[in-house]
Amino acid sequence: MTTILAVGDIILDEPEPDSFFEPSRRTLLSGDAVIGHVEVPHSTTTVSSSTDVPAPPADPAALGALSRAGFSVVTLAGNHIADAGPDGVLDTIRHARDHRLKTVGAGASLAEARRPAVVRAGDRTVAVLSYNCVGPKESWATSAKPGCAYLHVLTHYELDHASPGGPPKVYTFADPDSLRLMHDDIAAARRDADVVVVALHKGVGHTPALLAMYEQPVARAAIDAGADAVVAHHAHIMRGIEIYRGRPIYHGLGNFVTVTRALTPEDNDSPERREWARRRVELYGFAPDPDMPYYPFHPESRNTVIAAVDVDGEEVTAGLVPCRIDDKGRPTPVSRAEGGEEVVDYVRAISRRAGLRTRFDWRDDNLVTITPEGQP
Repeated sequence: MTTILAVGDIILDEPEPDSFFEPSRRTLLSGDAVIGHVEVPHSTTTVSSSTDVPAPPADPAALGALSRAGFSVVTLAGNHIADAGPDGVLDTIRHARDHRLKTVGAGASLAEARRPAVVRAGDRTVAVLSYNCVGPKESWATSAKPGCAYLHVLTHYELDHASPGGPPKVYTFADPDSLRLMHDDIAAARRDADVVVVALHKGVGHTPALLAMYEQPVARAAIDAGADAVVAHHAHIMRGIEIYRGRPIYHGLGNFVTVTRALTPEDNDSPERREWARRRVELYGFAPDPDMPYYPFHPESRNTVIAAVDVDGEEVTAGLVPCRIDDKGRPTPVSRAEGGEEVVDYVRAISRRAGLRTRFDWRDDNLVTITPEGQP
């Protein structure tokens, strides 16, 4: 049996990055393949090319903490990977590989960004693909421009009554050409690997439970194309989980180690980041805990999980390890009696609110199995 572990967004922008993995290290080292999403560039460049809220590049040496914590693959297709320009993209890839991490989802060209990362996990090979669904277009790779692999998601607004300027209904859907390319990538990876995992950077940030219209169809399309599991990130807060055709879709794994002071208003050298911090309450209805200036995220985001997928022959068993992000910003696995039940209740509730018919049962004091409702 092969065990694949996956976590959500990772930002290593505080001193002593290894310390943030101490509570979860033992669990992570138990996986045959461990996948995490690196959210920001790791580079020494001073270039900023973002058209949105720019993420400052983090210390390249911090990537070594991921390798030492047991990670084998880092996904890079996300909205911030090109914030430090083409050199920032290429530096991140180079430094990750220097620390023995396989990279996927970004490259010197679109062809390179779409190429899977393949790792040996026990007696199987695992292929990982990574796509950015949220833009900006400036982050996308082309045939001659470094950047990330992507799915082009379109947004359409339609008024639901006859009042110009009134609240619209929002429709989102993936461009069929993008879906076809993802399907081709997955089919090719399926021919060469025993297990295929697809990572999607998707969703609406900082908003509990919500799934945008495009999210479930895109994730299910990956399963239909041959993926054994879909994991997602970007929202910095968890999303629900479903089982589709016997395969798990973790619609949003939320934060893992996400420590940064870039989004705090104090001592911020970026007008764009200061303005975003000011508008955060207006946009999302929360203010970060002032006692945790290195963790500027929604209070519910401190509920998180490690996805655990066991593959035995053709059988795929989905599970999760419940975690809480402690007061030091460290994701900490919690047993059933020590807070795990509350985390699982949260995942159960957001899955239900998203209309996902999923059952969560404790296998032992530290691991929860995931099955469709109605299945024993």
